[in-house]
Amino acid sequence: MQVIRAENTATRAGAYYVRIQAMAKKYHITLEEEFDEHDNDETKYIVILDDDFPVATCRFYEIEDGAVMIGRVVVLPEYRERGLGSRAVLSAEEWAGELGYTRAVLESRVEKTGFYEKLGYIADCDNIIEGGTFRCVHMEKSLL
Repeated sequence: MQVIRAENTATRAGAYYVRIQAMAKKYHITLEEEFDEHDNDETKYIVILDDDFPVATCRFYEIEDGAVMIGRVVVLPEYRERGLGSRAVLSAEEWAGELGYTRAVLESRVEKTGFYEKLGYIADCDNIIEGGTFRCVHMEKSLL
């Protein structure tokens, strides 16, 4: 498995492919809902490849000075339970740290908070976000 920082159209297409296959199709999320205003040239994408085939991804973007929002953490179903989601998040955190960010924020699906807690994120259970598809919890982690 190879972790890449998707910095051009071709590698970003890999991130989009994984998101369409593993999330949009499964949960009947429209392309307009899946690809939002944060999918732009400033957004950073991590893609994990298996022999040049994209199998996992996540993205991050600045939300305020010193903080990034990590999201759209997705692994193709046949590649789950191999640590690729964790690897994608940790790679995003590393890149964000290199760029000078000191805090990572995310909105985890309620049922997935344990995954992020294992990576050091702290849930704010008083901050539940009612989305169109999922109920999410605000979580944060220091990158220092």
